[in-house]
Amino acid sequence: MKRIFAWRGLVELLKALFKFILISLIAITFLYFQVDDVLSLSDEPVKQGIAHTSEMLIIAFLVISSTMVLIAGLDVPFQLWDHKNQLKMTFQEVKDENKETEGNPEVRSRVRKMQRDIAQQRMMAEVPMADVIVTNPEHFSVALKYNQDSMEAPLVVAKGVDIIAFQIRNIAREHNVPIVMAPPLARALHYTTELNQAIPYSLYLAVAQVLAYVFQLKRRSGWRQRGDLKMGNLPIPDDMQY
Repeated sequence: MKRIFAWRGLVELLKALFKFILISLIAITFLYFQVDDVLSLSDEPVKQGIAHTSEMLIIAFLVISSTMVLIAGLDVPFQLWDHKNQLKMTFQEVKDENKETEGNPEVRSRVRKMQRDIAQQRMMAEVPMADVIVTNPEHFSVALKYNQDSMEAPLVVAKGVDIIAFQIRNIAREHNVPIVMAPPLARALHYTTELNQAIPYSLYLAVAQVLAYVFQLKRRSGWRQRGDLKMGNLPIPDDMQY
């Protein structure tokens, strides 16, 4: 019932009536002008009458066909416009489709936040096992871990800026992990190395000096972190200066 009485159904009904009326008017007009010829067919010889009748039928066919072509020329653009409009979606339909295909934006935001929190918790869990924390000292903190038996180069196991950097330093102090203030090295490590990635080759020498210093301190019996250590004049290449 909805389809029958909808505006589209009404339009189709009006179009059908218009086509019927137009073709009927053309046919009646054609017959009106041909009525004398039609009445005179009975007075013509058989062969001539058949030829005359065929001629009139061909003309009638061409006239009706021309009318249908005219109707199609008017109807096709309307059908294309109507089809294009049917394909369009309202704002709510677009919003609902996005929810179905990509999920609710609020849910996605919460999921991303949970993923960041989990990743941060995992990263913080690596800080107590780090060998040294290189700091800026206020804005950057980078935790390094190195085992010469199983690693080809030191790894960055945690890093952060501002609040995250502060949390890394606090955890390091709680677990007696040495903190070395070396601003150029901290910035270089932060900008060039991702988590669980080996440090760049060009920073090997600077990091080696830091680790050698820290390992030397750790070999002392009873050594504990009593304050942040400072190291300057580390060999940082020009292309690693940030």
